[in-house]
Amino acid sequence: MSHVTEELKKASELPEGDVIRILLHQHAGIRQLCSTVGSSEGPAKRQAFDDLRVLLAVHETAEQLVVHPVASAHGGETLAMALNADEKETSEMLARLEEVGVESPEFDESFPIFQIVVEQHTEEEERVEFPLILAALDEPARYAMGKRLSAAEMVAPTRPHPGVAGSVPKQLAAMPFHSIVDRVKDALSRS
Repeated sequence: MSHVTEELKKASELPEGDVIRILLHQHAGIRQLCSTVGSSEGPAKRQAFDDLRVLLAVHETAEQLVVHPVASAHGGETLAMALNADEKETSEMLARLEEVGVESPEFDESFPIFQIVVEQHTEEEERVEFPLILAALDEPARYAMGKRLSAAEMVAPTRPHPGVAGSVPKQLAAMPFHSIVDRVKDALSRS
C-alpha cells in the first residue's frame, strides 16, 4: 500500500472535520503533487508545481498558527520549535524553486532534495506531533481545531515567505499583506 493510500485510510478512520484527518489528507495531497511534479514535463509540471506551492504555503502557515502551538502547549515545545525551523527551510527551498522556474535545470537538480526534506518533515509530524495531539485533545477539541485550521488556510498567503516562516508573531503581522499580494499575483498569472 502506498504512503498516500495509508494516510487516506488513517484519515478516513477519524471524524470529518478532525484536524488530524484534515492534515493527513493534505499530507497525502502534498506527496501526490510532489510525485506529479517529479514525473511531469511542460505545462503539466508547471501546473502541478503551482498547485504544490499553494498547498504547501497555505498548509505550513496554518500549521504554524494553529497546530504547532497546541502541540507545544501539551509538552511538545522542542518539537514545535523544530517543526517551525523545518518549515522555514522548506519555505526557503520552495521560494528558490519558484524563482528558478520549472524549466530550469537547477529546478530538476534541486526538486528531489526538496521532496526529501518535505517527506522527512511530514513524517515527523505524523510520527510525533499528530499522536501527541490525538492523546491530548478529545474529539470536540480536535474538531474545533480543524475549524481554526480551515479559517487560517482561507486567509493564508499562497506563496512562500521565508522571512516570516517559522515565527507566529511575524506570520500574524505580515499575513494580511502577503495574502493579498499573493492572491493578486495568482489571479494575474491565470489571466
